Amino acid sequence: MVATFNLKGGVGKTTTTAALAEILSAEFGKRVLLIDLDPQRNLTTMMVGEKRSAELDSGDHTLAAVFADALAGRRPRDATELVQHGVSPMQAVTSVDLLASSPKLIALQDDMARLTTLDPTTVLAAALTGVLSGYDFVLIDCPPNLGPITQNGLRIADGYLIPTIPDVMSTYSIPPLQSHLRHLSTAWSAPITELGVVITKYRRSSTVHQRILETLRENPTLPRLFPTRIPESNQIAAAAEFTDFGTLRQKYGQGGQFLALRELTADFMATTRIKLAWGR
Repeated sequence: MVATFNLKGGVGKTTTTAALAEILSAEFGKRVLLIDLDPQRNLTTMMVGEKRSAELDSGDHTLAAVFADALAGRRPRDATELVQHGVSPMQAVTSVDLLASSPKLIALQDDMARLTTLDPTTVLAAALTGVLSGYDFVLIDCPPNLGPITQNGLRIADGYLIPTIPDVMSTYSIPPLQSHLRHLSTAWSAPITELGVVITKYRRSSTVHQRILETLRENPTLPRLFPTRIPESNQIAAAAEFTDFGTLRQKYGQGGQFLALRELTADFMATTRIKLAWGR
């Protein structure tokens, strides 16, 4: 299980997560479970559309139900009944499932501190018992904070990716993030492996981007940089629309954007195989 995480929003985290899932499925034949913990539910909307996303929310078929049950003192809900199967508007994507998010997670996160009968960071893990078998990859889209719901996602993760724009505002929080995750890993007695930094919205012509890349490369204390840089692209931004673009190449961009994302996905599979010793 891999969490995608950055304390800065707007860095392409959700789009990168969605692209990894769709390419893992369509190009490499992998079964993928997406776990959307961000109350903005952008990943959920990308995968099932606005209408279905609202229906899931009104019917309590999102991860908000898991945390609401815990706060109410009810037995943890079995998340198998919440899994949405065969998501993505792309016909080529046939093996991606989803645990959907909800804006209700905003209020629920504020209430998690009053849980006294169990560790508030273990709620999700308890609900996922029996859900995870059969998946090659589980990708967890975390919100840009370190609150208890985010910690639920990090606690079940074997490793984490940091998607980031190569600018000062998007990268300054990486060292404190590393430090805090090491602290959490020690407290939980469970390693959370740094898989690396994914450069997104990259502009080759930007001197700022070039300078920040050099800084990231030269600092040995920072996570590894994935060699593939995802270019800034209107097509990639438009890929968030819930529609069948025909092919993934048409969805993410035929000017090299899709190929960059495919290369990233192949590198991601190799990295998880080496660093986490899994990924079939």
